[in-house]
Amino acid sequence: MYAIIDIETTGGKYNEEGVTEIAVYKFDGHKVVDQFISLVNPEIPIQPFVVGLTGINNDMLRNAPKFYEVAKRIVEITEGTILVAHNAKFDYRILQTEFKRLGFEFERQSLCTVELSKKLIPGHQSYSLGKLVRALGIPLSDRHRASGDAQATVKLFKMLLAKDLDKEILKNSVRNAPRLQMDTKLVVLLEELPSITGVYYLHDSEGEIIYIGESKNIKKRVNQHFTSENRKSLEIQKQVASVSYAATGNELNALLKENEEIKRNKPKFNKALNKTIFSYALYRSIDPQGYIHLNIGKADGRKKNITTFTNLQQAKAMMDKILEDFNLCQRFTGRHQGNGGCFNNSLKKCNGACVGEESVEEYNERVNLVLQKYSYENQNMLVIDRGREVDEKSVLLVEEGQFKGIGYFNLNYQLSNLDIIKSIITPMTGDKDAQHIIQNYLRKNNRLKIIKLDPVE
Repeated sequence: MYAIIDIETTGGKYNEEGVTEIAVYKFDGHKVVDQFISLVNPEIPIQPFVVGLTGINNDMLRNAPKFYEVAKRIVEITEGTILVAHNAKFDYRILQTEFKRLGFEFERQSLCTVELSKKLIPGHQSYSLGKLVRALGIPLSDRHRASGDAQATVKLFKMLLAKDLDKEILKNSVRNAPRLQMDTKLVVLLEELPSITGVYYLHDSEGEIIYIGESKNIKKRVNQHFTSENRKSLEIQKQVASVSYAATGNELNALLKENEEIKRNKPKFNKALNKTIFSYALYRSIDPQGYIHLNIGKADGRKKNITTFTNLQQAKAMMDKILEDFNLCQRFTGRHQGNGGCFNNSLKKCNGACVGEESVEEYNERVNLVLQKYSYENQNMLVIDRGREVDEKSVLLVEEGQFKGIGYFNLNYQLSNLDIIKSIITPMTGDKDAQHIIQNYLRKNNRLKIIKLDPVE
């Protein structure tokens, strides 16, 4: 649990400043679950330059509560949380100073979104809150007011959590969470999980991730781990101390995130780390007459393929669909053995390439349509899908045929700027497994919105 805060002060000498406004958003990693926002009477004058910056003046604060009047609420809403702020050293120092004046030691763990942003979103000219969120396409209203800045920090932190593929933020959070008693542990862990699409993480008592999985229903899938009696599940039940999760909004993002994070974190119970998730592929060749042939074969990492399949049955079903949709020849797709016309030619479902009645150019034109549809080689495109919330969409980026990563956006204008797209994207490895996941998902979900981009210069 996190307490995302922003504090406005009077300005003045170091450690003599007073709080003029505070906003605290209690954030569970997915949504805000509590909030506290208040002007505060600092009992000292505000520096003129601060008035110009924030718009908060002495008259506005005359009837505001003094810090000691809001101190209890601040303690309560931040209890058991990690403080998160943009330039956390400043906000944490101000809080500690105010509490010391009251004779109270205020201690919390803290995270700084400036430092996290430099690590997880490198290359920006400025990491000031205003310039950074503008570069990332994050809306920011009421700049230099506690609520507006804290809301923007919530959105920024949510993006940083998604980009933290090594899960360092998550593991540190779990390490500091209260421990559960063993007898009620699994029941309590399960009750806290939602029935949503995403990736889940099973942690041991040290916060280390021991298993990563994805599901369209996280609660149902974790329940299967906790109730199964196979050897691996029983061992997981003994060792699991905490469960965390990341909503993805759709199954494609969940599959890609799972693929990436298993390979990065290498959890002890994810055994199939080095196995590819596909076993067959579609290949092309050209015969002496110039006709393009499509053939199914066992997956071979040394050979360039068009698309991949989980098993032979899936591959054959896909080939039958291609034959029907594009009137291709069974003999030129490995579905008819021997010479002469194919069976589909006798049914008028093949245009006669196998018996010389269709030219190379005409036949290959239709084959190239197949290649365009099922291979994203050399393509530049965005795939738009459901987001994690009602007002959010997800975006997947492919550049020059290479998968680059996934991200989320709220405003359509963000898609018109490739620099913003690249900033909100969580970079991922475009390996063969990721390529298989994407192609397999796109084949099954042909109503997804795909935006073709201009070639990269």
